[in-house]
Amino acid sequence: MRVYSGSDIGLRRDSNQDYCKTGEFSDNVVWAVVCDGMGGANGGCTASSVAAETISAELNEGYRSEMGAEEIRSLMEKAVDKANSKVYQMAQEDPNLYGMGTTVVCAVVKNGRIGIVHAGDSRAYLYRNGSIYRVTTDHSMVQELVSAGQITDEQARNHPNRNIITRALGVEPVLYTDYNSEEFDSGSQLIICTDGLSGYFSDEELCSLIKDTEGSALIEKLIGAAKVQGGSDNITVAVIAD
Repeated sequence: MRVYSGSDIGLRRDSNQDYCKTGEFSDNVVWAVVCDGMGGANGGCTASSVAAETISAELNEGYRSEMGAEEIRSLMEKAVDKANSKVYQMAQEDPNLYGMGTTVVCAVVKNGRIGIVHAGDSRAYLYRNGSIYRVTTDHSMVQELVSAGQITDEQARNHPNRNIITRALGVEPVLYTDYNSEEFDSGSQLIICTDGLSGYFSDEELCSLIKDTEGSALIEKLIGAAKVQGGSDNITVAVIAD
């Protein structure tokens, strides 16, 4: 397995508040963490970088090759919890950082299985056999409207409240995350991204972009496509390929 990532400031922002960390353990187990910060340039950058670096450190320190799926899930959840506590404490202690937070998607792939812990509206998609499947469900105001059948996915992408998220790391003392697990077959690709990408494209449009492209070329293609559409936000993508 291989893991690739890229991040771009986009065309309209003065700073990049996204942050991404990826890695591989010695037994061909790969992981990725994608965060999209909020709380102004200083706060957003701090929240996303501290969260991703903390989760990365916890994964690297705590992972053991004999771990099964439930143990890896526990490791990821504890890592995200520690990051939440750290970002929250920093925000409470520094008035300049008060109110900061970040989305988070943390994924580990081992033995043909994906485990994902997430909060916020950054997403994970699974592409296989020419089809795409959205693994995560956004924690956002517009997703609640979509789930209730009040608006469509297309309307959600253009909704005036599309940037309001209902969960974020570092905002409250306790963070409630979702956990998803999926099979990861040979030839599959896991795409993790911030809303600087997903906000521009339907699932079907993303599927067309991904088709016949993989690895670093796919990272460049997706970031470039988002910039062609306007690049109004920071754009970050991580891809795990088998």
